[in-house]
Amino acid sequence: MSETSLLPLPRADRPEAVARLREALLAASFTADGLLEALGAPAYSALSRGETVPALRATRGTTPLERLVRLFLLRRSVPRAGLRDVLPLDVCLDDGWLRPAEGDEVTATVDVRPYGGPGGEDWFVVSDPGCAVGGAGGVGNRASGVVLGVGGASTTLAGITVRTPVETALDLGTGSGIQALHATRHATRVTATDVNPRALRVTALTLALSGAPAADLREGSLFAPVGEEERYQSIVSNPPFVISPGARLTYRDGGMGGDDLCRTLVRQAGGRLAEGGFAQVLANWEHVEGEEWADRLRSWVPPGCDAWIVQRETQDVTRYAELWLRDAGDHRGDPEEYRARYDAWLEEFEGRGVRAVGFGWITLRRTGAVEPSITVEEWPHPVEQPLGETIRAHFERVDYLRDHDDAALLEECFTLAAEVVQEQVGRPGAEDPEHVVLRQNRGMRRAVEVDTVSAGFAGVCDGTMSAGRILDAIAQLVGEDPVLLRDRTPASIRRLVEQGFLEPSG
Repeated sequence: MSETSLLPLPRADRPEAVARLREALLAASFTADGLLEALGAPAYSALSRGETVPALRATRGTTPLERLVRLFLLRRSVPRAGLRDVLPLDVCLDDGWLRPAEGDEVTATVDVRPYGGPGGEDWFVVSDPGCAVGGAGGVGNRASGVVLGVGGASTTLAGITVRTPVETALDLGTGSGIQALHATRHATRVTATDVNPRALRVTALTLALSGAPAADLREGSLFAPVGEEERYQSIVSNPPFVISPGARLTYRDGGMGGDDLCRTLVRQAGGRLAEGGFAQVLANWEHVEGEEWADRLRSWVPPGCDAWIVQRETQDVTRYAELWLRDAGDHRGDPEEYRARYDAWLEEFEGRGVRAVGFGWITLRRTGAVEPSITVEEWPHPVEQPLGETIRAHFERVDYLRDHDDAALLEECFTLAAEVVQEQVGRPGAEDPEHVVLRQNRGMRRAVEVDTVSAGFAGVCDGTMSAGRILDAIAQLVGEDPVLLRDRTPASIRRLVEQGFLEPSG
């Protein structure tokens, strides 16, 4: 599909007409819960992978919901007669949601995906045809200005976003508007930007059809649409982070060399944050021969910001190139062209000494601290979503530890986090375990190996005794010098607090 073949988008300037369509969709149970019930879990799950055959088989009937699924999600034409009692048909045709097809049938000009909001809201995410689920690669759609619907990256960013109430929020690179939609729940004023004007129009449709407040929509790249004086308490971005040779697809290719787009975005975000505000970005970064990837990422952090950078996955350059060639549908085209594109990708990586690419998320928080905290870690293990509260609590602990030296730490009382369990590993019948592990069942789901003193300390932390008094009691119990124990244990306490195993009870 070429840029010129993209279908005209529906009108978003008639709120009463959009409201009528929304009411009709809800009346037919065209919602996230309704879809799950009608399709069944296997077909519903297959849709998220871009596989439509199970859903087609599950919607062979003539109920209003089945017809809407085939119309708005499966790209099938539907007889007009079957929609007259389901949708405001004339309005949908006049405003461009539907267009005539062969015979007496109609087809949708956009995909509409039901999406359940975190508070139980019935939302709808609009995207270009064939892009509601599974991404562009699922349908071979290569239009450079195509607007995708909700994908794995979208839901990841929505899940990690800190949701404390704020006055101002910025969704940079809004796409179909899913992050802006989430932001309307906790921000008084939402601004959404995109270099693709089509994406801004789609975002307006998403917000209107979801019954959400309108956002301030601005066209431009990175922070160019935002005034120099404007500050935001929440900035989120799922940018076109793919590291590629060229800029074929607007939704994924940033047009800058290597990982420069992500680096530039992160560096500039610090200056647009209000004090205490969060910027949260999904990103890819290069692993360059002769450089530590963690050091490269630390250099991205702007002055005046704490940062928590988590690498969730790495891929070697061949797997990375194959992933995005499939995303563009190149594997289904001319084999020679596919090989040429593959070779160009590897040539690009080789020229910069890139051996692998990392995927993950970056969180910044504007701080007035003299020495900002920067944590860079690799964590490929499962986490609990949503994770926004866990991320907010991480930075609260950063402040706490920054304000408490070791002496002050020993005067504090702590409680063991409710979700922590202890595991002991050793040979059956052995008097002492070989390893003691504390494990979280919530949030990041971390596990940390501790010595017997730290395990005993954590086990009795119930908020009633100071850390120093607990250590004195342990020293007496094990026959150790309490002064020496007080000297060597604060580092372990600090680690347990930093990672969320212990919580200050004050």
